[in-house]
Amino acid sequence: MLETSARLLQLLSLLQVRREWTGPALAERMGVTERTVRRDVGKLRSLGYPINASPGVAGGYQLGAGAQLPPLLLDDDEAVAVALGLSAVAASPVAGVAEASVRALTKLEQVLPGRLRPKFGMLRNAVTTLPGPRAAVDPEILTSLSAAITDRRVVGFRYAKADGESSRRLAEPYGLVDAGHRWYLVAWDLGREDWRTFRADRFGSVPVPRGRFTPRPLPGPDLAGYVHESIVRSPYRYDVVVRIDAPVQQVAEKVPPQVAELEDDGGRTVLRAGFDSLEYPLIQLAGLGFAFEIIEPAEFRDRARELGSRLREAGRTERPASP
Repeated sequence: MLETSARLLQLLSLLQVRREWTGPALAERMGVTERTVRRDVGKLRSLGYPINASPGVAGGYQLGAGAQLPPLLLDDDEAVAVALGLSAVAASPVAGVAEASVRALTKLEQVLPGRLRPKFGMLRNAVTTLPGPRAAVDPEILTSLSAAITDRRVVGFRYAKADGESSRRLAEPYGLVDAGHRWYLVAWDLGREDWRTFRADRFGSVPVPRGRFTPRPLPGPDLAGYVHESIVRSPYRYDVVVRIDAPVQQVAEKVPPQVAELEDDGGRTVLRAGFDSLEYPLIQLAGLGFAFEIIEPAEFRDRARELGSRLREAGRTERPASP
């Protein structure tokens, strides 16, 4: 009985690994006859696992989609990887996913073999996720966009700009990019006839699929790089460029990639970023603890002198008495 149960678990695990197996391939992998494979497939079906079979020389067995999720069969490394992944997803900006990941993690920890629990506990306690501003995203929006990207279908949706103004948009979706604290859609905006990045948390409705479209050449070889360039430079009011007296490795430790673009400049660092105001980047740059030189815009230098004057005045220990 124990040998039969172990063989059924092995068969189920193999069916999960590959989309389709032939009978001879399964028999060879398991070290049994094809007749035993057929008998074991029948036992799994009696237990409620939907296993499809196609006849003929080119036929085989395939684990189908059922009403209930079959148990996952994971080796040691896979189990720890899934557990750590669920721990990381607990900080996800996707609405509802964090709670679901915690529930799933609790269930997984309960069934982890005793030999794996200390290993997982040490890894989880050693890894910490830095908190940061996260905009909640409706998972249905991401699901709808993913389907449209796969099927090459135009989508229609309501979208709110930074000032809160909402409008109806029609776009060809090409990719979703997870920037850590936000999700972005890269799409060709049919109304504006140009490439755009859309923040998923600003969608005012679930995207509705329309007709199919013929793919265009992408705006860059790397959609993640395109999104990074878009969110650190445009569509902000000011494009700020400064030279920092510190190596790029040191600056990168304090400036996350979604905030600014960093470039090595012979031992120093050129920082490029977009901002809607000039006071905020001055405060952030001063807080880095490095000397820096403003390259552009010229208005940024003027604002730095004004702010420096106010700070010097605020730092005076004595003030003249009021008349």
